[in-house]
Amino acid sequence: MSEQSAWRVGAGAVAITTSTVLPVFLLGASSVQVGAELGFSPASLGLLVAAYFGVSALMSLPVGKAVERFGSRVTSRVAVLGAAVAMLLTAVLARSLTTLTVILLCSAWCNVMGQLSSNLTLARSMPARRLGLSFGVKQASVPLATLLAGLAVPGLALTVGWRWSYVCAAVLALAALAGAPRGSAARDGEPGGDTDRATAALAVIGVAAGLGAGAATGLGIFLVASAVDGGVSPGVAGLVLTMGSVIGLVVRVLLGWAADRRTGGHIAVVAGCMLAGAVGLVLLALPGPVALVVGVVLGFGLGWSWPGLLQFAVVRLNPEAPAAATSIVQVGVYAGGFLGPIGFGFTAGTVSFAAAWLFAAAAMVLAGGCALLGRRMLLAHRARRVLQPS
Repeated sequence: MSEQSAWRVGAGAVAITTSTVLPVFLLGASSVQVGAELGFSPASLGLLVAAYFGVSALMSLPVGKAVERFGSRVTSRVAVLGAAVAMLLTAVLARSLTTLTVILLCSAWCNVMGQLSSNLTLARSMPARRLGLSFGVKQASVPLATLLAGLAVPGLALTVGWRWSYVCAAVLALAALAGAPRGSAARDGEPGGDTDRATAALAVIGVAAGLGAGAATGLGIFLVASAVDGGVSPGVAGLVLTMGSVIGLVVRVLLGWAADRRTGGHIAVVAGCMLAGAVGLVLLALPGPVALVVGVVLGFGLGWSWPGLLQFAVVRLNPEAPAAATSIVQVGVYAGGFLGPIGFGFTAGTVSFAAAWLFAAAAMVLAGGCALLGRRMLLAHRARRVLQPS
């Protein structure tokens, strides 16, 4: 594959992933305008987003099998079309919280399918020397979607209305079809047989991903409120959050770039990132601006920069069925996105923000331990395969 072709495949995967995650991030960015019209509170928004990731966790395994069976060429386009339809339906039909909830939850599979079809496309089409970087760049689509959703607020939601921001996002998603990579075709037979035999190891890594994601989601959701509660001005707290987001995006790409220059040990690096991120979360429980800044750098820069590297590692260890393998890990990520904000918010509300950060740090340490255990199990599984007679 030429450099230009590799760039087109990577850009197409980013476009697919960004388009399919837009519905939930657009709701978060325009929640003030949507909530004012439909009459729901920030607490209701939090529960709705948590439910979205809960449904995503339930959909991950069956969608992963479907992606393996029908190929990324079809499923990536189906995911984008589904997301575009969901956003158009939101713009036209969402006249109450109930209707909005039904549309959003019914679109959760689009995000799952977009993620997993992009994983399969990169695994099947990207040159091995660029695979780690491509996964790092693909995971940058999440902050990219956040950026696009944020720009939609002053550009559309505050001028012509939030419904038009959904219409424009749907058009943008449909435009991504033009850049969608060719991807892999459907394949016959039952996919993922080898993955099924390694399910226990992947499940442990999924638990690690869930604990890590659950601990790290508090950074984006509660950091500003926690900093303000500690005496930092809202403006400075917002700037610190922006700084952390940029650092997290850059480090995700750098981790992927570095992975292409190693021959192994990727999950061990993921575990190291989680443990370093735990130190950052502990610092966020301490008072003072220095602890806040260093905690955000470690928390975002390492504690929440590992998803792309983890997906790359799982794909490398399960090349026969990359979508099915990563779907098992994604169950944990989505479950963490569901349980993490609820647990953090409950602890912060009933005890304190400091206690919530310490609780999140403990979960991150446990995540690092589970990642190392899962790595040992995967390596043992691979060693058994090598020793089996052909």
